[in-house]
Amino acid sequence: MLKINRGKNKIFCIGRNKTGTTSLEQALKEFGYKLGNQKEAELLIKYYKDYNWKPIIRYCKKYEAFQDVPFSWPYTWLILHQHFPNAKFILTYREEEAWYKSLTSFHSKLFADGNRIPNKEDLQNAMYRYKGFMWEANRVNYKTPENDPYNKTLLITHYKRHNEDILHYFKGSQDFLALDISQPNSYHQLCEFLEKKPLHETFPHLNKTNS
Repeated sequence: MLKINRGKNKIFCIGRNKTGTTSLEQALKEFGYKLGNQKEAELLIKYYKDYNWKPIIRYCKKYEAFQDVPFSWPYTWLILHQHFPNAKFILTYREEEAWYKSLTSFHSKLFADGNRIPNKEDLQNAMYRYKGFMWEANRVNYKTPENDPYNKTLLITHYKRHNEDILHYFKGSQDFLALDISQPNSYHQLCEFLEKKPLHETFPHLNKTNS
């Protein structure tokens, strides 16, 4: 059994990739939070796929704020809340069609020729973290047909279910914030949630293809 850690000072960003997570990460850094190491976190996939949560919890003890893989993946947030019940959780979101377009466009540039959505072979041969990592991540996350790994209907359904599950689970919680960073007041919403003095009027947007 995992030992409960109250996690009062921890912040988990649990929105899916391509929902403004990079901009949120930058804002948290500016507030002085110690962010987790992205490469180290992504390599936790070997534990995530086996539902071995102990190494992921140990990793969380080293830092204060977390975003993207594996924190953006299904049900990591549930385990984290059970172990860190006093932590703060932030769900970044955007309109589903825009999310799908951003995800596939970004992966096209990284793993295909920029003019098409990557296929199975592209992901299997992609040299990101290690050869095959992207295919492994696709399988763990989406379980789409192998000949159509970015099936639009299935990915959008998956995305909506992720958000709906989180919104239902955290309904009424004072330690939860759903945030659309494209909205003009979103940065001030974050500041109020974290009880931080604003450093900007709006989010410090980075390259949008990385968010």
